[in-house]
Amino acid sequence: MKFSILTFGCKVNSYESEFMKEQLLKNDYIYNDDYKSSDIVIVNTCSVTNTADNKCKKMIRSVRRENSKCILMVCGCTAENHREELNDLDIDILIGNKEKSNVIGLIEDFKQSNEKYIKFYNDRRLPFEDMKVNEFSDLTRAYVKIQDGCNNYCAYCIIPYVRGSIRSKGFDEAVNEIKTLVDKGHKEIVFTGINTGAYGKETGKYDLTDLIREISKIDRLERIRVSSIEITEIDDKFIEEMRVNPKLCAHLHVSLQSGSERILQIMNRKYTKAEYLEKINKLKTSRPEINLTTDVIVGFPTETEEEFLECVEYCKEVGFSKIHVFPYSKREGTKAASMDGHLPNSIKKDRARRLIEIDNDLQLQYNNKFIGTKVNVLIEEIVDGKSIGHTQNFLKVIVDQELDTNTCYDVMITAADIECVYGIKEEK
Repeated sequence: MKFSILTFGCKVNSYESEFMKEQLLKNDYIYNDDYKSSDIVIVNTCSVTNTADNKCKKMIRSVRRENSKCILMVCGCTAENHREELNDLDIDILIGNKEKSNVIGLIEDFKQSNEKYIKFYNDRRLPFEDMKVNEFSDLTRAYVKIQDGCNNYCAYCIIPYVRGSIRSKGFDEAVNEIKTLVDKGHKEIVFTGINTGAYGKETGKYDLTDLIREISKIDRLERIRVSSIEITEIDDKFIEEMRVNPKLCAHLHVSLQSGSERILQIMNRKYTKAEYLEKINKLKTSRPEINLTTDVIVGFPTETEEEFLECVEYCKEVGFSKIHVFPYSKREGTKAASMDGHLPNSIKKDRARRLIEIDNDLQLQYNNKFIGTKVNVLIEEIVDGKSIGHTQNFLKVIVDQELDTNTCYDVMITAADIECVYGIKEEK
């Protein structure tokens, strides 16, 4: 039987979809890119914004309309967040974020019984659902889910309600999975999680830095990348590891969400602007070339024009290399949804546009700093005769010649624009 997996949202979802794909392939199912001609279609959903929810629900309807006979399985955060609504969409297997690891059992049971299966777990204190991916099709980079859940309850965010409390992959299990991936030829490991920096905190036995130190001992592993981390999870131990460990990539996504002190407080973000900037400056001291990206929500309830401008100036002061800008999205069930002072969409869109203009300037400033410098690039793909890859600090580099993929090269940067830099391979 042929199957397709349609994945929305974060790298955690991508990892879980990769696991489901691997399990199906092991059990003699055949992967198919075209969901319209598949016998089984899995939609792994995302609920981080209203837009994400709507895209997922639209896709579910399209799958059922265009492939009425397939076994349709829906899982993930939209399923958790909109259980009753999705129950009316003629879905055969409907689960949340638990039981993805049992994809084979769920499908085989449905094939035998032909009875609709719906299962959700209302206990936030779930155990970590262990999965192990043995190989990714992209040889250069492999993702490892080391953590799930969130305890922060930011006022705007639905994720703690649909992902549960913090929980972590076992230390030895994580190390062994990474060793397997490196043995398969992956040179870069990317940690993923809902709150990656909280890894191990519920046990008190180890933390993210301990895991970084342990896997750094793997000889053929060249890069360790932390996909995102909260500023509250960055401590002096982690910063020192950033300073001394050449395998740990000088690239962090550290969500800010607002540069207004008052808005940070009502968002329930657990830091001040001064505390955030202090740690950012320590990171910059430890690794001057560090690439710091962030998320910012504009148009949060009651945000004034003056507070928006305060946020703009703060982003400039921090000197991010990339800002992911989000107009505030009302999520029913969160504290912010019931707040007074919701702003019109026109104001939110205008503020997003203005901050994106600032972001473009910041990106170009950061990329221009590398013109005339030599960087090390891991080549990932060849497109139209050009080699494309990333540096350790996640500069996207384009070289105007065909090089070997999954191989590192020294490249002299000659030009830059907003999205990438351009260079020439250094001759040895």
